[in-house]
Amino acid sequence: MPERVNGSSGSSVSRRLRGFQERFEPLVTRLFLAGIFVTGLVAQFIQPVGDALEGKAFLGGALLSLVAYVLYDAVRELSSSVRQPTRGLVNSSELGGFVNEAFRARKVEISFLGYTGETLYHEVYRSLGELFDNPGSTRTVVVRMLVPDFGQPMTVPARVGPDDRPVDDPAFRNRMLRQCREYSGILSAVADSLNGTGRFVVECEYRCYPGIPRDKICIFNRAHVLHGLYDVSARKRLEHMGPEYYDPKGYTTELNVWSQEGATAAEAVSMWVKHFDELWALSSVPNWGRSAAA
Repeated sequence: MPERVNGSSGSSVSRRLRGFQERFEPLVTRLFLAGIFVTGLVAQFIQPVGDALEGKAFLGGALLSLVAYVLYDAVRELSSSVRQPTRGLVNSSELGGFVNEAFRARKVEISFLGYTGETLYHEVYRSLGELFDNPGSTRTVVVRMLVPDFGQPMTVPARVGPDDRPVDDPAFRNRMLRQCREYSGILSAVADSLNGTGRFVVECEYRCYPGIPRDKICIFNRAHVLHGLYDVSARKRLEHMGPEYYDPKGYTTELNVWSQEGATAAEAVSMWVKHFDELWALSSVPNWGRSAAA
């Protein structure tokens, strides 16, 4: 049974509060303006109300509030039409909030393209484990992880050679391969356990693409896309005074966020989803990369 992890992401709470404000603030403003308009009209034609508000320009105020109401809607529509297609930058450490949000859907679909997917793996593992005790509305989960083919010679990751040139290092590549294989095995085991309950259909699959890990892409329920670029020049040592290796730091990668808000952003989301689907179809399936879905 996977370990349970309690707590929710602060970024997810902030997004929910922002959504609440965007939904209810316009309603309150409209009701306020409509109230002024109705009060002005009533005061104009009903004497007791007019006496209570003596000295006010009832009809003029009412008409002015009506104009303000119309202008308010026009300004909001204009603001919506010029909304920026991105929601700014987030750090890879904030992926938990997006995973939490994705797992509120009945059908969850999470896709990844990048290096080893370590940061996302931990968040997905946690959310899958929570389904045993708190399934919510989720019934289907599809996780697709697209990682480099570490079985082939590579320039990144690689050992730093003379003049800082990359030198392919099969031992280091195998280290990354074992890490991905371990993640795949653990997610597959959790998927099998969830499928065994008869309440879920869960599939977690890894595939491999040729080339170096340059782009980091996370797609949540085909509605939110996070994209960033790895620092391919980042280095690490496995031991003190040992050789250096080119090893991208995925955890610190900053990601642009695209959501289906407005036509331009929706087109960007569709483009990234299509791009990932095509890469997925062309990528190879390693013998360790697929879970058994029910």
